[in-house]
Amino acid sequence: GLTIAPEKIQLTSPFKFLGLLLLERTRTVTPQPLKIADDPKTLHQLQRLCGSINWLRPFLGLNNTDLAPLFELLKGSDDLTSPRTLTPDARAAIQRVADALSHRKVHRCNPALPFRFAVVGECPHFYGLIFQWDHLVEEDPLYMIEWIFLSYSPTKTITTPVEQVSTLITRASLRLQDMAGCDFICIHVPWKKSELERIWQTNQNFQLALGSFPGQVSVHYPKHKIFTETFKLMPRTLRSHTPLKALIVYTDGSGRSKKSVIVWKDPDNQEWESDVQVVEGSPQIIELAAVVRAFKKFDQAFNLVTDSAYVAGVVQRAENSLLKHVENERLFSLLLELVQLLSHRRQPYFVMHIRSHTDLLGPITEGNRRADQLALAANITSANVPDIFTQAKMSHMFFDQNAPALARMFKITQAQAQAIVSTCPNCQSCALPTVTSGANPRGLGSLELWQTDITHYAPFGRLKYIHVSVDTFSHAIFASVHAGEKTKYLKKHLMQAFAALGIPKQIKSDNGPAFSSKAFKEFCQEWGIQHLTGIPHNPTGQSIVERTHKEIK
Repeated sequence: GLTIAPEKIQLTSPFKFLGLLLLERTRTVTPQPLKIADDPKTLHQLQRLCGSINWLRPFLGLNNTDLAPLFELLKGSDDLTSPRTLTPDARAAIQRVADALSHRKVHRCNPALPFRFAVVGECPHFYGLIFQWDHLVEEDPLYMIEWIFLSYSPTKTITTPVEQVSTLITRASLRLQDMAGCDFICIHVPWKKSELERIWQTNQNFQLALGSFPGQVSVHYPKHKIFTETFKLMPRTLRSHTPLKALIVYTDGSGRSKKSVIVWKDPDNQEWESDVQVVEGSPQIIELAAVVRAFKKFDQAFNLVTDSAYVAGVVQRAENSLLKHVENERLFSLLLELVQLLSHRRQPYFVMHIRSHTDLLGPITEGNRRADQLALAANITSANVPDIFTQAKMSHMFFDQNAPALARMFKITQAQAQAIVSTCPNCQSCALPTVTSGANPRGLGSLELWQTDITHYAPFGRLKYIHVSVDTFSHAIFASVHAGEKTKYLKKHLMQAFAALGIPKQIKSDNGPAFSSKAFKEFCQEWGIQHLTGIPHNPTGQSIVERTHKEIK
């Protein structure tokens, strides 16, 4: 049977358990003595050091900011023997670990007390503490159970404060389920009550983190020096969720002309003004550079209008957010500058995304159109081009209009407009398949669309009428011979086809007497089938089943 080795039985304090020391008469828990290699020379040694520190963090409360100089040294060559040299900041981080090992402690949980969780730290570097609170102990009622941290390298390029708090709550809840198999009685978050109510109503990440939470969410923290030292109230968000009665600034950029454009109307003289610069990089970088210049230029409250969904999404998430390092240095510098500008801003702002190159009326469309024109390499409307068709092609090169818009703007035929769009390499990568006029539409799945018709084969004599049905997706064929073309024979054929292939959603046929009769209409309604007819005297609308006639004969 199962036995316990005698050498593993501990009878005297301190007790060793999973790398921890448990004292008999105190509630504190300390890690076992650990020697910190404070001078790693290679990547292998540094990785082992960081791994040991990472294991100690839940008991020491060292956040990502404290250890960032040390973790940054892990970047570089992937050779395990590649040299690593500690910087002064990295040595200071190791010293903080050594100091925490000698001074900081956590506690054993009290089975009679419920568990709580508090989000602490300064925005955007949050972390959390699982704790218990004993009101009967006057000297120190706080039981610090374990610290919870976010990943040093987040998965998203921009992580908002609400997403960080939501992730901490989720991690803490899962950790408590592993430790004690229960939920928190209270979760403390660093917001004001009004801000908490708004976030709870509008933020999906926060709703999912607390979807089945049975306890209380509080904005008030217990009175203890730990929370006084580590808690910082989250700053008020300046991004407005509704438009402001303020200046409207339009931004745009072009990957072809490399122009980064800001356009606004002077509120004093009502004259349009602009700021145009040439920026190297992708279209996203060019438009992002325009937005960064806009926030540098306008300290007052303003509304930002952009036709880039990417830029609008970045600006809406950037304020007080945690930024992940990206390999594109130009993009990273712009994102970092934007986060710093928004996090230190004093006046509100509103972000609006507008669809580009629309024919709508109004001042918003006019401002966006002015920004588009300034972003062009040349004014194509006044260029000396040979014909209207070439003008339409040049316009599509910059604006990527669809075929109906080109036909309407330049008074060309629909076929010419479709030819321009179909030859554009940018549109082909994202365009949906189109069905040209005269083509036979096919079903996107089995039993979605059938074509049914009747053909004659004289050698069969009295049963020369062959009723044929074809599934336009799978090309499954069912044919049966009958003594006539009337509706009663058509219904017999379809009943047999239903038994063999299944019941379709739609049946397409010609305008023959059997298909246009009232009895056949009632038959389709009874079986829940939609009946479609083609163009009279036009066999191309039934080309699939017409070709099947030839194969059968």
